[in-house]
Amino acid sequence: MSSLVVSRRAALVGVGAFASAGLTGCNTTPTPAVQPEPSGFRIGSIEVNTAPLLPQSGDPTAGWVQQALPGQLARVLAAHMAPGAPGATLSARVDSIYLGLGGSANPDTIKGVASVSGGGGPAREISVHAIAIYYPGTVAQGLPEQVYQGRVTALSQAFAYRLRRKLGL
Repeated sequence: MSSLVVSRRAALVGVGAFASAGLTGCNTTPTPAVQPEPSGFRIGSIEVNTAPLLPQSGDPTAGWVQQALPGQLARVLAAHMAPGAPGATLSARVDSIYLGLGGSANPDTIKGVASVSGGGGPAREISVHAIAIYYPGTVAQGLPEQVYQGRVTALSQAFAYRLRRKLGL
């Protein structure tokens, strides 16, 4: 029985050593030649328009988007930001927000259009449709306004990431 335990341990040690040797190449630090260089595309300013959202969702929701979206865009596009410097102007217009019932079957959605003008390149207009999945919990029952604001902030972040992907940055 003692030899069986030793052979199990030896097998586990061998499998562990093999797995760790195989994974050592997965977590390497990128060398300077491999790291992506930011392109010459620079954003000098960000403008957010929530006027089309007011009739559809009302004032608190439009205000929350107006408050959250510029910061989320600046954070997500930070590698391409040059505030105050000459560069492109990123204008985002949010047309609609839908706060679903929760879960992946009925997600929260945000739709809008972003345009990039100036900065030496041709003007581009990009349609953006992003989703965020909300899972209701017991905490959501106590502070509904804070929960809605958090969901709008999550949608603003999803909008920013979707826009970055569509810009190819």
